[in-house]
Amino acid sequence: MGAIFTVFLQWGMSEKFDVCIRGDGVVGRSLALLLARQRLRVALCSASAGASTEAPKALDLRAYALNQASRKLLESLRVWPGEVTPVSAMQVWGDEGGRIAFKPPAGHEELAWLVEADALQETLAQALRFAPEVHRLDQAGEVSAKLTVVCEGRASSSRKPLGVNWQARPYAQKALAARLRSEQAHGGVARQWFCGPDILALLPTGGAQGRDLALVWSTPTARAQELLALEAADFERSLQAALPADLAPLRLQSEVMAWPLQWAQAEHWVGPGWALAGDAAHTVHPLAGQGLNLGLADAATLAQVLIERAYWRDPGDLRLLRRYERQRKADVLAMGLLTDGLQGLFSHTDARWQALRNWGMNAVGGNPLIKSWLMRQAMG
Repeated sequence: MGAIFTVFLQWGMSEKFDVCIRGDGVVGRSLALLLARQRLRVALCSASAGASTEAPKALDLRAYALNQASRKLLESLRVWPGEVTPVSAMQVWGDEGGRIAFKPPAGHEELAWLVEADALQETLAQALRFAPEVHRLDQAGEVSAKLTVVCEGRASSSRKPLGVNWQARPYAQKALAARLRSEQAHGGVARQWFCGPDILALLPTGGAQGRDLALVWSTPTARAQELLALEAADFERSLQAALPADLAPLRLQSEVMAWPLQWAQAEHWVGPGWALAGDAAHTVHPLAGQGLNLGLADAATLAQVLIERAYWRDPGDLRLLRRYERQRKADVLAMGLLTDGLQGLFSHTDARWQALRNWGMNAVGGNPLIKSWLMRQAMG
């Protein structure tokens, strides 16, 4: 009898999951909840899952610009954060008079919503506590599952053992992120400036009538290192000098964080028993603010493919997974080409390039059909 109990216990401990998700960021957690809703047994693996909650946690300065499709997905999972900042308009300037102004199309009040990274992660964590099908594991080794989905981000350590060819082209830029406070209310307007090699975005946070802003400043690597070394007052002066003179004074409210930029994509997103999603499959320049929207669309598409599979197909069936890859690769490639083209166009300092790109911005700004198409693509 004791031997039988031992065998039963060992079997239970090594029970096979339907899906193992490696990486419990926003994309991984969202995918886990989507699959749990279909009663699939999910292992959600994170190296930090067993870390002490008493350890101090650094503030995540990222603010995600989520589109209509992402909001619909998160609301379906009941994880839409309580505090978000609606973006009611977006204004984009070139370096020599080019300008485009975007407003929501008919039937919509917002272009997007700014969501704090920490707030979204916490809302997802709370939802996972009520998802018994999802098992949080602090395990770097192999987990027995019919399908493994890698959502670890662009620095994933799980791609190499799968034989994934990661094709990356670094930009000679870094992105700086910080939190600012303005003397004037932002009014829900997102602003972006293309200033030669620099791209600066001020994104509204703190509610529709707030004065807080999230800064994303893409600049050449050497310039980024200089800015990171500055004291707060000197950083503020450098930022103010890079922006229009009539902009209200801005005060730094946080540390400044930075990360290198690249355009990258895995040659293959799927294989027998595995798939990639989010930044583990692709990264694009942040100038359009679409990185997380692309990752959440990956999660939604993969979950739908698994839900619609024939009863006799395993989740790791390669033909099934290729359906997911085909559906997502075209959209991601289109966004990658758009952001890469804009980054390259504005990196030139030659006057002829300046004239061309600013003429193009004004032409797009004056064409309601093109503007409407761009807005609907960005809104998902």
